[in-house]
Amino acid sequence: MILQAPDMAVGCLPVLIAMVLTGTEAVPGPKPLGVFPDAGGCHLAQFQSLSPQELQAFKKAKDTFEESLSLKAWSCRPRLFPRTWDLQQLQVWERPVALEAEVALTLKVLETMADGSLGSILDQPLHTLRHIQSELQACVEAQPPAGPRPRGRLHHWLHRLHEAPKKEPLSCLETSVMFNLFRLLTRDLKCVASGDLCA
Repeated sequence: MILQAPDMAVGCLPVLIAMVLTGTEAVPGPKPLGVFPDAGGCHLAQFQSLSPQELQAFKKAKDTFEESLSLKAWSCRPRLFPRTWDLQQLQVWERPVALEAEVALTLKVLETMADGSLGSILDQPLHTLRHIQSELQACVEAQPPAGPRPRGRLHHWLHRLHEAPKKEPLSCLETSVMFNLFRLLTRDLKCVASGDLCA
């Protein structure tokens, strides 16, 4: 069944993305913000803003980490997440893929840190990040197997995140991840949760 395109002037891009994601020629009707077509359980709009309590838990972890930083760690150049890293540069369907990889690496590093000096301070941040990751995975997995494959900027970013644990000293990796926390939570996550409206 061919559905009517929305009357509002949204341009061709959202329609094209929807066609790619569903693998059909049908044009989907309007979807709730942050929900990808035919993606059961893919609900990201809840992450447009985190609660003050959640953000405070991340701030406490970051502040505690900064207090424990050695001079050597401060000398690391946080190149893993440069200022040019901006999810708006990606297509809408690519953004959850990039963010899921970013969250996965962050979780991996923080879980290692939780076994050390930060301990229970990371309990709430880890809980929040695992929830975010599970929702992102639902969205990424909802894309059809024959759908788009990472290329260009997305491929470069995914490769960078995958290789980071092998190339970066642990102290520098921890520093990069901790200093990227609030950009991840308040910019990258909000952008993905906003869907087409992040432009």
